[in-house]
Amino acid sequence: MMELAQDFTEFLQHARVQQRLSPRTLRIYTDGLERLQVMLVEAAIDARNLNIAQARRLAALLHREGLAPKSIALLLSVWRSAYRWLGLQGRVTLNPFDGLRAPKAPKPLPKALGVDDAVQLAAYAPEVAADPVLEARDRAMVELLYGAGLRASELTGLDAQASGQAAGWVDLQANEVHVLGKGGKRRSTPLGRAAAEALRTWLAVRPQVVAAGEAALFVGSRGKRIAGSTLRAMLSARAVAAGSPAHVHPHMLRHSFASHLLQSSGDLRAVQELLGHAHITTTQVYTQLDHQHLARIYDAAHPRAKK
Repeated sequence: MMELAQDFTEFLQHARVQQRLSPRTLRIYTDGLERLQVMLVEAAIDARNLNIAQARRLAALLHREGLAPKSIALLLSVWRSAYRWLGLQGRVTLNPFDGLRAPKAPKPLPKALGVDDAVQLAAYAPEVAADPVLEARDRAMVELLYGAGLRASELTGLDAQASGQAAGWVDLQANEVHVLGKGGKRRSTPLGRAAAEALRTWLAVRPQVVAAGEAALFVGSRGKRIAGSTLRAMLSARAVAAGSPAHVHPHMLRHSFASHLLQSSGDLRAVQELLGHAHITTTQVYTQLDHQHLARIYDAAHPRAKK
């Protein structure tokens, strides 16, 4: 550990005593200021005379060193806090890190299952079900997640029948799912044959477990509306049993629904409507997934793609 300049040492003392930062946070602050001091010495810059242009160059150096955007943002936050305190003490006339932001981290693509893996999971049925009633429920929930592209909250919010109080419900006669999505936006999604059959099977046995007066379509073992945590645990275990190559969570099936529809139809607007996205830019991320799918086909099949 290098010896910090007095200004930085006093700032850390202030952070420890006045701000009561945790030991871990203090360690992050100390490491960040040590790094800044080394960079200032190497650039022959006086810490109290650091200007905005020089601060920008320091941030650019971090980027060239290959630091991740989140790491750069953390360092800039530490440096900004230190100079804010120095300004309050009258030791600097400006905070050169004010308004300086780290480069944006690229948004990770949503994870989706391959078509075969998604179909295998949806069609999975254990040889011997520990509880045939709950097995019927689980099968119906998976079919709705993948077959209708529902969010976990939309699925667990479904009621068995339409009513003025229902956030969502399934109309088996019309083969439609009506849900209340983000921002209170209602939408209707077609219900596929496999999902409809699985749902009818569940509805036939639902009276055996549902509590009196419970409106929820899907209930837990105690007969009350199923919790999101129960749904996630069920799906994760079911995916393992079905031989899924990835850890599966409810939103992954929604991503799979969107990606597979787009691969087959190429109709971005239709996928936007089915997902209930307010803006087309939100849906466009699935075009990148589709491009990856096409790239894999090209790499595997085109003679000039092979080494």
